[in-house]
Amino acid sequence: MLALIKEIRDVLKWQELLWQMVGREVKTRYKQSVLGYFWVILNPTAQMLVMSFAFSIIMRIPTNAAGNVPYSIFLFVALLPWNLFSNSLSSASASLVSSSSLITKVYFPRSILVIATILAKIVDFLFANIVLIIYMIAYRMPVNLNLLWVIPIFFIQQIFTLGLALFFAASNLIYRDIQYLLSLGLLLWMYLTPVIYPADLVPAKYKIIFQLNPMAVIINAYRQTILGNGTPNYTSLLIAFLLSFVVLLLGLSYFKSREKLFADNI
Repeated sequence: MLALIKEIRDVLKWQELLWQMVGREVKTRYKQSVLGYFWVILNPTAQMLVMSFAFSIIMRIPTNAAGNVPYSIFLFVALLPWNLFSNSLSSASASLVSSSSLITKVYFPRSILVIATILAKIVDFLFANIVLIIYMIAYRMPVNLNLLWVIPIFFIQQIFTLGLALFFAASNLIYRDIQYLLSLGLLLWMYLTPVIYPADLVPAKYKIIFQLNPMAVIINAYRQTILGNGTPNYTSLLIAFLLSFVVLLLGLSYFKSREKLFADNI
């Protein structure tokens, strides 16, 4: 806990560098492309359309046990935060390797490289939400004040993401196979998370697996608040928060324990 507080203080001292790195990441990603930042919207939209056709028309997966939510919106509400999680981990795992020149020449909290990558992905996520908003308006989806639950749910997701990102960033710098294992793990993890199917289709005997999967709880909470106009399951969300916080502490501890080895493994 003390290590986390110290790291927060160090990052705040270097916050100007952090925002410079975020700006550089955002500006240079699509600098040479014709469509530019439109790719941020085009990629998830194309993914949503293809998956909607496959799973709602061909496989006919129901959106939930009681409601009649259009599958495209049902999918998009889960797909956007999942893509944020997946893309954040994939990019963060390579953040130290891609910034090797900075690590060997300049001193600053190395965690800034990981945090900057995640913040840049959050910018992408916010732009991609434009499509979701348009869909919800087009389908006249009702909203109420319970939508504000999205804020703490998003916060819990970022705690969990940062903890894993710190671990994988440090691991990938030392063991380069990690990036390939991570890609496989994220693919399998997506199917163990109710992204393309509703959580109420999961058999009761497997519910414990999903309750111990923070991303399953988080994705389901997004749907409960955005589509169900209700509140998330408080117990499940609390468990997800506690697990996410533990993951953050463990990830930071591992990151700091390997920090002295970074320069030697570049």
